Amino acid sequence: MIIGINAAAALKQPRTGIEEYTYQLIKHLTMLPEAAEHRFLLYLPGENPPQPSPVSSTGQAPKGGNSFPPLGRVRGDFDFPLPDNFVVKQLRWPLPFLWTQIRLAWEMLVRPPEVLFIPVHILPLIHPKNSVVTIHGLEYKYFSEYYPRLHRIYLRFSTKYALKQVRKIIAVSENTKQDLIKLYGGDTSKIEVVHHGIINPPQPSFKKEGVEKDSSLFKGRLGGIFKEGEREVRRPYLLYIGRIEQKKNIEGILEAYRILKEKYQIPHQLVLAGAPGYGYEKIKFQVSSFKFQVLQLGYVSDEEKWCLLSNADIFLFPSFYEGFGLPVLEAQTTGVPVVTSFNSSLPEIAGEGALFVNSKNPVQIAQAVKNIIDDKNLRDKLVQAGYENVKRFSWEKCARETLKILTNYESGRIKNS
Repeated sequence: MIIGINAAAALKQPRTGIEEYTYQLIKHLTMLPEAAEHRFLLYLPGENPPQPSPVSSTGQAPKGGNSFPPLGRVRGDFDFPLPDNFVVKQLRWPLPFLWTQIRLAWEMLVRPPEVLFIPVHILPLIHPKNSVVTIHGLEYKYFSEYYPRLHRIYLRFSTKYALKQVRKIIAVSENTKQDLIKLYGGDTSKIEVVHHGIINPPQPSFKKEGVEKDSSLFKGRLGGIFKEGEREVRRPYLLYIGRIEQKKNIEGILEAYRILKEKYQIPHQLVLAGAPGYGYEKIKFQVSSFKFQVLQLGYVSDEEKWCLLSNADIFLFPSFYEGFGLPVLEAQTTGVPVVTSFNSSLPEIAGEGALFVNSKNPVQIAQAVKNIIDDKNLRDKLVQAGYENVKRFSWEKCARETLKILTNYESGRIKNS
């Protein structure tokens, strides 16, 4: 079977939620033995230089006996090996926009694969009848004020269109599936839930035991990269990692931190790590006029992210809405207690490894943090529950379940699982 994938998001930098999903999914599809009997076309914006027709290293067709038409092959910029049955197709397009709806749509008209997989929500207007789309969340329906108007309109249209047109929708959580049914009348038989995965932090662990609270955490370890001006990340600290934008409830985190400093006099720093998002200018002004020190690091690399998580006292993620909530799992896998919201997919994803709060109640957020600081038994219980919770998730499992949906046909139709 020939499976086309819109792979553009996998190579975008920096990688956040959807980009990480696309990257990890493709990477782990290449590792599945059962994927070897299929041909995968990875569509990317760009231009294909002349290439010889692909053959495997043995000169034979891929395992499984399928015969595939000759296709131009380039490797693109993937930083993991692509087996011979994964072909990068770079589709030339002169504009920085409309690549999906014009160039990819044209490719679907003239050279459609047997199934098209869109991991990034937006289905091209022209597409094979056997198309599968992943929907990552419906934040824009609940918090429309945090989205530019045209973007909001486009998301609403594309979601309705996908639900009507595709054979299958992949929802990244049960909550997202229920939202699609409730808000758009989605056909439950067409929607499958496939959770994201989680990768293990690098070894050896970055955690440093026995450091003085006022000593620089990362001096001599990562060359002082965690600095903002003359300030450094120092233990103890509370940590948020994610896009710095209003829908992530950064303002609620700031207010909870003010309560913690004024009422409880905690010694902790507040560290915010992540790229700016919608409404960042307002957040930036609030931070600049904030009474207490807040360290903003901007986007951090994977190495920096794991180091920050490993050394944090508590991970704060009281978001207003999450389609999945991958940062919660990343915190749990490093043994950090989590405070997160009792809304959307977060209880489903966090399991018992978190304290849940009302995201609109900074007093409650502050009290949850204080409870963890004061109660070692509670802290240990949350850490252990987090370790157990993350065992439910893996990118290999995500890739295997996705491949089953893509290839599960009967008489030319995708079967209901």
